[in-house]
Amino acid sequence: MDTVRLLVLGTGGMARAHVEAFKSIENVEIVAGVDVNAETLASFCDTHGIEHRFTSLEEALAWGTFDAATNVTPDALHHRTTMPLLAAGKHVLCEKPLATNHADARQMADAAAAAGVVNMVNLTYRNVPALHKAAELVRDGAIGQVRHFEASYLQSWLTQPSWGDWRTESQWLWRLSTAHGSKGVLGDVGIHILDFTTFAAGSAASDIACNLKTFHKAEGDQIGEYTLDANDSCVMNVSLENGAIGVISATRFASGHHNDLRLRIYGDKGGLEVTFEKAVSRLRASLGDNVLEPTWQEIETPDVLTNYQRFILAITGQGASGPDFELGARLQRALDQAEASDAQDGRRLAV
Repeated sequence: MDTVRLLVLGTGGMARAHVEAFKSIENVEIVAGVDVNAETLASFCDTHGIEHRFTSLEEALAWGTFDAATNVTPDALHHRTTMPLLAAGKHVLCEKPLATNHADARQMADAAAAAGVVNMVNLTYRNVPALHKAAELVRDGAIGQVRHFEASYLQSWLTQPSWGDWRTESQWLWRLSTAHGSKGVLGDVGIHILDFTTFAAGSAASDIACNLKTFHKAEGDQIGEYTLDANDSCVMNVSLENGAIGVISATRFASGHHNDLRLRIYGDKGGLEVTFEKAVSRLRASLGDNVLEPTWQEIETPDVLTNYQRFILAITGQGASGPDFELGARLQRALDQAEASDAQDGRRLAV
């Protein structure tokens, strides 16, 4: 395949980032856009020079002149929009989370495997160089047997208007309302920090106990059509299949942190600290004799391929794909169990 013809499904929010990323990759032609909002679709396609426009996925599939799709629809639409693409034999990059429940995510993963197409979930923090280097060091035994970890994803848009006013803008308000498809901070960014941790540790979650908290933010916990009932902070006590234990947290109330991820992971021979703060990736390590001091040193972290690049390379047979739908389904199972745990007063549940 000389050129990958790409369709953009959903033209709001994150779609701009997808288009800009794909336009920077050789042998990619963005051939069409799909959105139920004709005005949004026209504006987006005009801005990015996209010729073909469809107000339904059914119309786009009937046209069919594309090889792959990047699905940037709202979370609750991922399942119903991805399944027809898979049935049509199209490669799919889907925004995270893969679905809003494990049953749907499992069905998507199984359908993708049966279709034999390239399938990926856009877990964007897989693009962080320090994370990949940390995973490599753990895999090579640099810290020995992984025993303990602590990780956090810190946002502050409920306390600081750096990204706009959440009280008046729908792009933020929907994230606070379960009726509008939000799974709260757990589903929005908890999935990222759970993946961040398990990828570095080289091991999936085996069981989880979780506490979720929704804070009072407006009179009657309501703003217009939005009921503000989605969780704002979460704390998870997680065990991994390799025997390690630790705590993973996420919040929208971390004043002073716009969008920062942190991971500290310890083994019986050393420790690693991964940070992604103010869009800068860093890795520090205490290894070998440095553990005795203890001394921490910064480790060089080479650039890595982005999810967008891996998606295209996999389609053209030049590389492996990942993170795939199978991983997306496993992560969704963990998130479902975290919700169930909170509903049962923090009871520990198997993943």
